[in-house]
Order: sequence, then C-alpha cells, then structure tokens
Amino acid sequence: QVRLVESGGGLVQAGGSLRLSCVASGLQSAIFSRYSLGWFRQADGKEREFVAGTNNTKVLESVKGRFTVSRDNAKSTVYLEMNSLKPEDTAKYFCAAGPRLDYWYWGQGTPVTVSS
Repeated sequence: QVRLVESGGGLVQAGGSLRLSCVASGLQSAIFSRYSLGWFRQADGKEREFVAGTNNTKVLESVKGRFTVSRDNAKSTVYLEMNSLKPEDTAKYFCAAGPRLDYWYWGQGTPVTVSS
C-alpha cells in the first residue's frame, strides 16, 4: 500500500521559513524516481491549489522566488522549502505523487500557520 506522510508544518512568524518533507512508502525506488511529485495547499474555506512540483515548470505565482521543491529519490522524499512566509501562506499543505502529472497518491497534509 502506497503511503505519503508529510511533516515539518507548524506555526511561524511572517518572514520566517519552514521546510516541509513528504516521505513515500510502499513504492519501489525505481518507480518513485519516475513519479511526478507535487505540493498543494488548501486554506480554510478555499479550494485546493497547486503550489509547485518536481516535473512541472509551473509554480503558483504568489510563491515564486520564495518556495522551492526538491526531491531525494534515495530517501523516497520530496521537500518544499518555504522562505519569506506570509500570513496568506497559511494553509494545510499536501504532497502528491503519480506518473507524469497524474497525482494518484496523496498525503494527509501538514498544517502551516503564519502569524503577522
């Protein structure tokens, strides 16, 4: 069974940084390395939105220059480095994985709260 588990969320002051991690289990390394990995977020009362991905050149406009996604295939892990955080970045952050840009598998999310 494939499982994605996010961590690293929490409460941070505006201007601060957080690094989110998402570890995949139940996937062979060779398959994981070929998968697209993405980060999404959903704020209270809003729809889920794509933030950034490993195989996608698109990045959410509001996080350009502040958020960076990276992956470590040896650890079956994808990261989201978030800098210069703003209160509007407050949301639950989810990682997702799948072939090409079809995200078949999702984590449960990790909450991020940015205080002003």
